[in-house]
Amino acid sequence: MVADAVHISVRRLVEYVFSSGSIDSRFRSQTTLLDGTRVHQRIQKTYEECDQKEVYLSIDIPYDNLVYRIDGRCDGLLFRNGEVTIDEIKSTPKALDQLDSGGKPVHWAQAKMYAYIYASENNLIEISVQLTYVHVETEERRVFNEKFTKEELEAFVFEMIKNYAPYANLLHHHIRDRDDSSLALSFPFGTYRKGQRKLAGAVYKTVSDKKSLFVKAPTGIGKTMSTLFPAVKAIGEGKIAKIFYLTAKTITRTTAEEAFEKLRSSGIQMKSITITAKDKVCFKDETKCQKEYCEFADGYYDRINGAILDIIANETAMNREIIEKYAQKHRVCPFEFSIDLAYVADAVICDYNYIFDPRVSLKRLFEEQKKRTVLLVDEAHNLVDRGREMFSAQLTKETFLDLKREYKGKNKDIYEYATKVNAWFIHLKKVQQGNEFTLPELDGELLELLHQFSKAAEQILVSETSPHLLEAYFTVQNFLKIADFVNEQFIIYGEKNRNDIFLKLFCIDPSQLLKQMSKGYRSKIYFSATLSPMSYYQDLLGGGEEDYSLLIDSPFSAEQVDVYIKPLSTRYRDREESYDKITATLQALISNRPGSYLVFFPSYQYLLAVYEQFKLADSSTETLVQEARMSEVEREAFLESFRPDLKENLLGFAVLGGIFSEGIDLVGERLNGVIVVGVGLPQLCFERNLIKDHFHEKGKNGYDYAYVYPGMNKVLQAGGRLIRSEEDRGTIVLIDDRFLTRQYQTLLPKEWREYKVL
Repeated sequence: MVADAVHISVRRLVEYVFSSGSIDSRFRSQTTLLDGTRVHQRIQKTYEECDQKEVYLSIDIPYDNLVYRIDGRCDGLLFRNGEVTIDEIKSTPKALDQLDSGGKPVHWAQAKMYAYIYASENNLIEISVQLTYVHVETEERRVFNEKFTKEELEAFVFEMIKNYAPYANLLHHHIRDRDDSSLALSFPFGTYRKGQRKLAGAVYKTVSDKKSLFVKAPTGIGKTMSTLFPAVKAIGEGKIAKIFYLTAKTITRTTAEEAFEKLRSSGIQMKSITITAKDKVCFKDETKCQKEYCEFADGYYDRINGAILDIIANETAMNREIIEKYAQKHRVCPFEFSIDLAYVADAVICDYNYIFDPRVSLKRLFEEQKKRTVLLVDEAHNLVDRGREMFSAQLTKETFLDLKREYKGKNKDIYEYATKVNAWFIHLKKVQQGNEFTLPELDGELLELLHQFSKAAEQILVSETSPHLLEAYFTVQNFLKIADFVNEQFIIYGEKNRNDIFLKLFCIDPSQLLKQMSKGYRSKIYFSATLSPMSYYQDLLGGGEEDYSLLIDSPFSAEQVDVYIKPLSTRYRDREESYDKITATLQALISNRPGSYLVFFPSYQYLLAVYEQFKLADSSTETLVQEARMSEVEREAFLESFRPDLKENLLGFAVLGGIFSEGIDLVGERLNGVIVVGVGLPQLCFERNLIKDHFHEKGKNGYDYAYVYPGMNKVLQAGGRLIRSEEDRGTIVLIDDRFLTRQYQTLLPKEWREYKVL
């Protein structure tokens, strides 16, 4: 391919040039895409023997110092009576007599582009272009056909390229500057911290070798820069073209943004985008994407090209604030704006679900783009439970009982199918012994009823708004989607709850599906300070024997932290007896070692009980308590209370595994110590016991997989808040007698093993 070339698919080109209309999130059938594929195949089966389908076409067109390589697959090439016809098939749920007169301009543009490529390759003077519209349900057809000369098509195509050229030129020059600056980039700090160079080298080798890497690297080493820097260098060398930095928490997204700023200050010219959840960036009171309600949805596609050109020409760090500024300026939806920018930016900072969740993922990333993309998965230990959540689904009887009552006498089909599903649940409730149970397989009768219910709901939802029915419809669709994934790595279980009962498709082992969703990307780097034991995380995150792994020791000395173990029982049955002892331990600590401390508890109830006991014993010490569902402002206020210049003691009471136990930086004198109450075991429950039994049957230690490893991960994350740099000093107190047992001792970091018993 020519050096100064722009590669673009026919579809992307025409969709850019002919972009128009509004965002409208009102109901659309979830089966439309499947129907479209089915319709295409049905039409193509009617072709004659001499015709061709799914024909790859490509052309290089010089324009304004660039060469445009335009390619794609046309639906059909028809050969009739010595004439050639390009056939473009489009499925539609609309009645065919409601179609725009003559067909949509963007559809004509796509077909005419293919016609021009074929006519140019085969020296045709003229060629026929056909749009075949097919109704998705009735399969009734409506065909539009026109003849064009090659000269007419050429004029049309060059006009399209002329309209696309400003955007193409902007991106082309940016990519050239980006790659040049990447090659010239040096590590943005004067020296590497201990372990940083090793990590950066491992990431670079992994990307070069097209492999995956699992890294356990301690808190404070600078993992974000150690993974980003080699990935950025790989872009300049042409190994990759895009970086996804995936996180589970907002605070770690901020760390990634700061790392990119540091790289920019060192000379890199890269454009990064941070995707913020829709409900957080929406300008309206309700996230209702309809043109009648939202002026940012109305005409969005008429203005989006100008908005993208503007922000790309003038900004490099496209964070929430910048996106909102340009979204207001161009009157476009900030969330959809950020999604469109994700396909343009060099680096995307976003939540795991945009890659791994089948319901949310960025689906317009083509396989060719994936091959040149690296995934940097930060705090990867979180992806195990998030993976289980993404690939699980459940239904409740109550949903269908409510619909049955609501639609009685109102809609016969909804009433009938809601009644049948409700009756299925009633039968299930009667035949199952006990409140909790598992099923060996999914009942085909239930699946058929759910499909029938979905079709009946679609008939209503296309023409009227019904929030309750819409919510039930999407719940059912999600259940059916997950049902297609169900295999030996799933458990189907249910629970009775008074008059209700629910059925859950529980993805007990997300490894295969995580691997499937990340398939096609050049490299995946999974990193965390607590990716331990490594074999456990490689097992559950979809690792294989061919993948690389790396363990990096802490760069900080054992002398920087004093570790104490207080051997008392925090088991549920003994907790009430522990309140006074924990209070006494806290009082002794701040008396002997004044300062600011975070105290972590395995549950909010336990936290409140000890907090109340502590306040009775000590009303003078300043305390903070993590509240349930804290806003971002409240979280920031909590953290800002930990100031380096405090004259009095400060105790912050927080929940283990919560918002303050990972991803926060309280450097230097802002934090003098961390107290962890308990070994962090998840609460004993039916679901956790299913995990335990599943892995036990696989020949693994099921109790460790279900309880010990997830629990100790929370402990290690909480303790990792303390030592963040070479200058930090502090105290860690682990309160539980189990920390003295061999099982838990082996899971403690090396620098914590020189402990003293209180």
